[in-house]
Amino acid sequence: MVEKLHSFYLDKEEPNKSCLLALRDIILNQDTAIDETRKWGMPCFCYKKKMFCYLWIDKKTEEPYILMVEGKYLSHPELEEGNRSRMKIFRVNPNKDLPIRTIEGILQKALDLYRTGIIKLKD
Repeated sequence: MVEKLHSFYLDKEEPNKSCLLALRDIILNQDTAIDETRKWGMPCFCYKKKMFCYLWIDKKTEEPYILMVEGKYLSHPELEEGNRSRMKIFRVNPNKDLPIRTIEGILQKALDLYRTGIIKLKD
């Protein structure tokens, strides 16, 4: 992990630090074509070089969330659109067990957008 990425996680207080690191592992384990980088100061995960999702912390609640880049194509009761036209977020309570099956289901549906060509990959 690049130093800046590494520091993003390690600079966080518990329980957010452990939660974000667990979310990172869950995301990276969904497909071998997922890479991690940093954009706009936050961890960004790309599928075959196309932005896929981000990890961030809500400024008001101070809780982590996964931001799905192509969220407008995803339908799930726990995804929040807010005032975004393209992206949706999945909030995570760092004090509770992660809903791993739910997270993996959302991530796989998002990956399928790229795999099936709904979202075009760069050549």
